[in-house]
Amino acid sequence: MRLYLQGFKLWVGFVVGRVPWHRFRLFMYRNVFGLKIGTNSSVHWRLAFFAPQGISIDRNTIVGNDCFLDGRLGLSIGSNVNIGGHVQIFTVGHDPQSQDFGTKGGPVHIGNRAYVASRATILPAVTVGEGAVVAAGAVVSKDVAPFTIVAGVPAKVIGSRSRDLEYDLNFHMPFQ
Repeated sequence: MRLYLQGFKLWVGFVVGRVPWHRFRLFMYRNVFGLKIGTNSSVHWRLAFFAPQGISIDRNTIVGNDCFLDGRLGLSIGSNVNIGGHVQIFTVGHDPQSQDFGTKGGPVHIGNRAYVASRATILPAVTVGEGAVVAAGAVVSKDVAPFTIVAGVPAKVIGSRSRDLEYDLNFHMPFQ
């Protein structure tokens, strides 16, 4: 019965993510699903997730459309973070060396003012440092140092970002 209830909750989350009314989605994510979402944060539509109660999004953060967030082992996203569309963030994965194909993983942390561009994938037990940039389509399997730019599969350092960042993200569209 527990699995049916869990599946039903994921289905309801799927439906809520398709409602093009931002305030409604935020209300449902916070009050029904238990996501911790800070003030002035924007979660665009068609979000999918596992274990929403393990997801924490700080203030002034933007989560783009069609993202997948995995809160099973803990996902924390800092303030003024921009997460592009179609980004996937996992905290659990299968262990190919396990005799029973068991799982392994760890929490994911994304620092303040980081930018994760469209279609990037962040794998379990990774920290993306403050002000870091993950390029579009990158697959991040190891920690990203603060203020570095990574790209590729697997992601490798390709540059650095200015440490002089002072912006506050505050982007909201009522119907999106």
